[in-house]
Amino acid sequence: MAKKKVNPLDFAAFLESIDDNFQTVQVLDVNGKVVNEDLLPDLSDDELVELMTRMVWSRVLDQRSTALNRQGRLGFYAPTAGQEASQLASHFAMEKEDVLLPGYRDVPQLIQHGLPLKEAFLWSKGHAAGNEYPEDLKALPPQIIIGAQYVQAAGVALGLKKRNKPNVAFTYTGDGGSSQGDFYEGINFAGAMKANAVFFIQNNGYAISTPRELQTAAKTLAQKGLAAGIPSVQVDGMDALAVYKVTKAARDWAIAGNGPVLIETLTYRYGPHTLSGDDPTRYRSQETEDEWAGKDPLNRFRIYLTEKGLWSEEKEEAVIEQTKEEIKEAIKATDATPKQKVSDFLKNMFEVAPQSIQEQIDIYEAKESK
Repeated sequence: MAKKKVNPLDFAAFLESIDDNFQTVQVLDVNGKVVNEDLLPDLSDDELVELMTRMVWSRVLDQRSTALNRQGRLGFYAPTAGQEASQLASHFAMEKEDVLLPGYRDVPQLIQHGLPLKEAFLWSKGHAAGNEYPEDLKALPPQIIIGAQYVQAAGVALGLKKRNKPNVAFTYTGDGGSSQGDFYEGINFAGAMKANAVFFIQNNGYAISTPRELQTAAKTLAQKGLAAGIPSVQVDGMDALAVYKVTKAARDWAIAGNGPVLIETLTYRYGPHTLSGDDPTRYRSQETEDEWAGKDPLNRFRIYLTEKGLWSEEKEEAVIEQTKEEIKEAIKATDATPKQKVSDFLKNMFEVAPQSIQEQIDIYEAKESK
């Protein structure tokens, strides 16, 4: 049957034809039931349990990090609760030699990629030691500038391609990040160079307090990838199996030399944008909160695994307690780290300090030694 032609001058029909190409990929519904058998990922029972373990770990990390921030023991923190499937299931499809370029909300993936928890806490406190990564960690520190990691990822991805590495650069931004110029520059460059990249837009509904519908007229954020000529897909970001399946397919596509993929995950952050003064009750209704709570990624995956006999309340409680102990030890080590001095900041400015800076170092070291 011939495809119906769209009159290019019928602008409304033209837009509608684009929108029709972006249907949300889903494997598990909100009740943990499989709705698309064809897309069930090929994961072993052990891998399914490991994925759930990481998601529970992330929820506990968020809860404890929030408490530590309130106690003044952590600095900057961007809550992650609600985005566990979007973050951890996408990372689960990646390999250790892939390069991660995270945003400031993507610390859970960074830790799972190999960053010690202590260093993650030090980064939150603004300590230079939080940026001293193990040599085998293929990652950059979290980017604070909105969307800037997209441009960086494009460059890293091209480097991987030129060195014939069977790996990808993968990076994340939010719906607000997709409104930045760096977003388009990154996907356009990577697309033109057919670089090994997987780009994520974690659409959690709000760029701080600005709702997604006020940011762009596009019906989906995924369709923005069309302008750069790269395949793009929208996925239910509260569905761990769907996120994993789409990410795995995107990675396979990229390392085969086909160029990058853009993935939009429809997700939600339960907490504020950051713990630096944002109050989500001023711009989100209780009805919205309740609606997304009913789509909770942990609950959805928990039901699925429990019905398969792979998960239980006892298993989850063991993960929670183990995570709390891990965090307790990490924050203890963080607190024991020597505090930074003004002379340290000056020493970090240059590999060889010029005379003017060395004079300041000497002045401050004399003060600090008293």
